[in-house]
Amino acid sequence: MKSLIIPPYLREGDRIEIITPASHIEEDVVRQAVRILEGSGFHVTLGEHVFTRSGPFAGSESERLLDIQRATDDPDVKAVLCSRGGYGMSRIVDSIDFTALKRHPKWYVGYSDITSLHMWLNTVCGIASLHAEMPLNYSNPECSPLCYETMVRALTGRPEPVRWTPSREASLELSGQVTGGNISLIYSLHGTPAQPDTDGAILFIEEIGEQFYHLDRMLVAMRMTGLLKNLSALIVGGMEKITEGEHVFNQTVEEVVMNIVSGYDYPVLFNFPAGHISDNMAIYLGRNARISQSGREAVLTWL
Repeated sequence: MKSLIIPPYLREGDRIEIITPASHIEEDVVRQAVRILEGSGFHVTLGEHVFTRSGPFAGSESERLLDIQRATDDPDVKAVLCSRGGYGMSRIVDSIDFTALKRHPKWYVGYSDITSLHMWLNTVCGIASLHAEMPLNYSNPECSPLCYETMVRALTGRPEPVRWTPSREASLELSGQVTGGNISLIYSLHGTPAQPDTDGAILFIEEIGEQFYHLDRMLVAMRMTGLLKNLSALIVGGMEKITEGEHVFNQTVEEVVMNIVSGYDYPVLFNFPAGHISDNMAIYLGRNARISQSGREAVLTWL
């Protein structure tokens, strides 16, 4: 995997722009997020169409594209925060002109549907990004305060190691470039310029609201396209609300995953604290990391 550009870390007073490139969001949620971000020392501005609504989307494709394009082109914007996921980023991502990033790299932050933006930035533009909590949940009492805190620390270049308890004991140490995100979005990028390069990578996957056989089908497709072949490790984050559908599987998420990848010789670590879960820790995508595990304790540190 090629080394990616790491954008400059933010300092007090730097400008953050909030946009809504996918599903619409309520205004009071964003206003509260602005107050929280300003309390952390940032200058926060909003895209013109943050609160626009067109069907399920935050405005038309041209309106959503306009906001992310303006934020991308503005050299005073040091980070672009997607207010929420939902659905819609993939409908506009291939129309964004990222030329300005060559002169003024910046951070893009989000997760879930924003995975398509992360993969485009990492694979097509060669720039790292931040998989982290979004304004939608800054005030959500069901989310750990660490979600926001780790995002701020990552944006300001002070990331903490990610510690967790995998489901299986092991003794290992490995390194690689972290990539991935929501498995449905990774699956949707097969054959596009944004299909991730996973050779030697630490691949992270998470999901919510899918059926077991859909999860299996996506993993099979990833296996067939070679995305699961030459990993340094597979780390599995939140797998929330995975349900039985028409084709009853009678398997756990761990069994579904291991049935697909057990033939490979890299480690698979479950319970990683990122995704649609209460402890959605911020992680860089496109940056090298080391994973160490001793017994049931694992830690990811940034290189």
